[in-house]
Amino acid sequence: MVEPELGPRKTAVLRAVVEDFVRTGEPVGSETIAERAGLGVSPATIRNEMAALEELGYLTHPHTSAGRIPTDLGYRRYVDTLPAGGRLGDAQRRALTGFFAQTMRDLEEVLKGTTLLLSRMTQYAGLAVPPAMGEEPILRVELIDMGPSVMVLVVGQHGRVEKAIVDRPQDLDGQAVESLERRVGDAFRGRSVPEAQARALKLAGESPPAERELLLVVANILGEMQEGMRGEHVMVGGAANLADEAAHWRRETVRRLFEALEHESEILRLLRNVTPDEDVSVTIGREHPSTDEWQASVVAAPFRAGDMQVGTIGVVGPTAMDYLTVVASVRAVAKRLSELATQLGA
Repeated sequence: MVEPELGPRKTAVLRAVVEDFVRTGEPVGSETIAERAGLGVSPATIRNEMAALEELGYLTHPHTSAGRIPTDLGYRRYVDTLPAGGRLGDAQRRALTGFFAQTMRDLEEVLKGTTLLLSRMTQYAGLAVPPAMGEEPILRVELIDMGPSVMVLVVGQHGRVEKAIVDRPQDLDGQAVESLERRVGDAFRGRSVPEAQARALKLAGESPPAERELLLVVANILGEMQEGMRGEHVMVGGAANLADEAAHWRRETVRRLFEALEHESEILRLLRNVTPDEDVSVTIGREHPSTDEWQASVVAAPFRAGDMQVGTIGVVGPTAMDYLTVVASVRAVAKRLSELATQLGA
């Protein structure tokens, strides 16, 4: 369905209603808009415009109040008219600059901090999905002799580290472990996890029994990574902020959202929908079954290393969200993360 064109005045009234409701959590009346929005028209004129916006589906009103509140369609129209290059406030800019001024080399640790940064910048809950190990090129594989055992380290190009400790084969001494490590390092560097697993199995078939045993262990570890046994997960920061937004949510919807954050799968499905060519994706209420159930919105953006998407960050909060601040914050953090991920992958 093609949405009707709104004139400048209806657009301004809708914007004023959204921003006032986000700020106060209370239905907005025509007198309030007349006083605060500076439209230069009477409350009666604004009341007519609000009635027209309600008829078009952008506003609704609780039965107990003469004021209006935005619908999900109203929020969508508001978001679609936000300026493309929204500016950060001074507090958000200082938080962003201070965080990325730190020296950071492990992308997963950076993302943990990023969720808290997004929470501070927006006052909602920050989200991050780190790179899936199966998609991340391997920087190196190390076999570390520990006497009766061998530690296997798989280091991804963007900072992810996976490790396992296994019994050392009896016929494999320390020198042989070092020699095998050199072969493995050369064979696996720059390959994805599935490619590395296939290569490990090929090397195992070509190697003497003692080396074959260790190579099969390496292949098994890589297989577990590929199958997702150590796969995607959602990092969450500042979830307590959601409870502070109770004025915009029923208690039951807050409970459901906390359950979703705990179980991760629904949040993951939402964040996986963000495609590499998107700048910022905004999902509002009824636009997705999960956000409809929570009466929530999710603002998300991909971050990249070079041209390759390596993860997603975002913010979850009520549909009555400060979209201007959240969209600008998510966009700015994703840009800085992309720069950092590119440096770590260099």
